[in-house]
Amino acid sequence: MLTISNLHVKAEGKEILSGVNLEVKPGQVHAIMGPNGAGKSTLAKVLAGYPFYDVEWGTIRFCDKDLMELEPHERSKAGLFVGSQYPLEVPGLSNREFLFEIFKAHTGEKSRDRFEVALAHLVKQQKIDPSFLDRDLNAGFSGGEKKKNEILQMGLIDPKLAVLDETDSGLDIDALKQVASNIRSFLRPDKSIILITHYRRLLDYVKPDFVHVMTDGKITATGGFELVEKLEAHGYAPC
Repeated sequence: MLTISNLHVKAEGKEILSGVNLEVKPGQVHAIMGPNGAGKSTLAKVLAGYPFYDVEWGTIRFCDKDLMELEPHERSKAGLFVGSQYPLEVPGLSNREFLFEIFKAHTGEKSRDRFEVALAHLVKQQKIDPSFLDRDLNAGFSGGEKKKNEILQMGLIDPKLAVLDETDSGLDIDALKQVASNIRSFLRPDKSIILITHYRRLLDYVKPDFVHVMTDGKITATGGFELVEKLEAHGYAPC
């Protein structure tokens, strides 16, 4: 589904990613962990198509397409969802209207009734207060509410690959359990997830097939869940 080969990326002349290699197959859950400044969020933003980064070298293939040739909206329509570490607030745009627009863009379905049926199902499944939908997009939301809203967006779009950047940040214990349940409900044999996180707690609920450690702009270690336990005990260095 996703193959990243020898990816080198700069921002403002400074190299941030220095040779990332990663392969994600359908049905897999990958976790990427690492210290601050290791390049984890940069990798997510490069996949999404943020314009602030210069890809100096390397390739990214997504579902047999050259991802770097696609505009951000084309990447999304091809089945890539990237959850931001810091979701933007958009005062004046209701959450419901935003969700309707992305529903139309991704499904081609313009029926308001069908959208409302799909949305009501997700709201019930994800245990979201319906009043949540009529607030302005992320405006005044707590950190946890923003992350819940992203998972709601993910469910509505139903992508092939979801890259979730620190989805567990700002979540209390109950919210973490619910978000983890919502993430698990997304998983199917043809769907994949990359979880970027600093901590073990989300991974206890969404067990990854592979755990990668990113340091100094590249993946320096790969293993199973036992690698998470090793990091908890000994930290990132040496890894």
